[in-house]
Amino acid sequence: MARAPRIAIVGGGIGGLAAALALERRGAEVIVAEQSPALSEIGAGLNLTPNAVKALRVLGVEDTVNAIASGSEFLNIRSWKSGRYISRMRRGDFKQKFGAPNLSVHRADLLEVLAGALRTTQIRLGLRAVAVEPGERRAVARFADGTTIEADIVVGADGIHSVVRTSLFGADVPRFTGCICWRGMAEASALPHDIDVRDGALWMGPHGHVVHYPVRRGELLNIVAHCDSDAWTEESWTQRCDVSEVMATYTGWNPALTRLYPCSTRWYKWALYDRDPLMRWSRGRATLLGDCAHAMLPYLGQGAAMALEDAYVLAAMVTRHADDLSAALTAYEQIRAPRARAAVMGSRERARENHLASPWARLVRDVKFALRQRFGGSGKNHDNTAFQVGWLYEYDVGKEAG
Repeated sequence: MARAPRIAIVGGGIGGLAAALALERRGAEVIVAEQSPALSEIGAGLNLTPNAVKALRVLGVEDTVNAIASGSEFLNIRSWKSGRYISRMRRGDFKQKFGAPNLSVHRADLLEVLAGALRTTQIRLGLRAVAVEPGERRAVARFADGTTIEADIVVGADGIHSVVRTSLFGADVPRFTGCICWRGMAEASALPHDIDVRDGALWMGPHGHVVHYPVRRGELLNIVAHCDSDAWTEESWTQRCDVSEVMATYTGWNPALTRLYPCSTRWYKWALYDRDPLMRWSRGRATLLGDCAHAMLPYLGQGAAMALEDAYVLAAMVTRHADDLSAALTAYEQIRAPRARAAVMGSRERARENHLASPWARLVRDVKFALRQRFGGSGKNHDNTAFQVGWLYEYDVGKEAG
């Protein structure tokens, strides 16, 4: 009987823990090395589109995620100033159309679900990776305290500033998108009673847009505001700022939106970057997964979804090619890279359309959204969704990878 493969995963975020779960359930010996002293996630919300929920299904945690998630009947696309409804994209029928619902969760809650499902995985905290050495038969991960982990495969799941990616392919230059984001999280009990926030909302204006949606069974409202600006270029998700900065930026926007801002007791800001998609993800017995392979803008809501899909496909290929793990990494990359690249480029295009400055261009865009909602086809791709993303949502990673 063949020995169970030993897999080391650098990074204990959503992608890393999903990969650990997928691999251990297929019998692998898994070690997760996380640089933080505890498994934790930033206090932010996360949109899980139907393809992400289907990935959670085949990972065996869909029901647990459902219990801590929020769902909404509509995504309401609204005008920044008047508040008029441009389109009401019905999410309530996504389960019927795409095989799974659209959910929203708190990132920390999803991380807790994934960690709680692990049974045999070793999680080693406080290990900051400094290099990975990919060999033809084994790979070695090296850490700042002198610790080394040797494994049949080392997986980089260490995010947009990936040490593993740099070790394998050299340093690259991130692409600043010219956009700044602010995020807040408000208690539902603190929200104005005359503003309906049960559904997700997307407010679209010149040089910016704002989204908000419920998380944690509706107990919290996640708010993310985007604005074209190069006045601040720090990538950190943990930089605090004052609500007055957000209020000043969105002066003139509809009060049904701006009255929500003071309800969050903490605001954070960061600058948006992405990376050009890599042509290769693997070198020797080391590979990449999630943001370190395909960091993308958030405008199609696919960052976590792509990482969850990556995790399942990687484990499936390791099982399918158990006698040749190099072939497993090649197959993994061949399945995942084209889809991830399309998501990266699609997110860039969505960013452009979200922030149109010209009133005429915005009107044309808004009419398209309304027409897609009302007259869109009901065929295979279901691209009557406002953003024509049926090709993303209909994907079922379990059927793709087996």
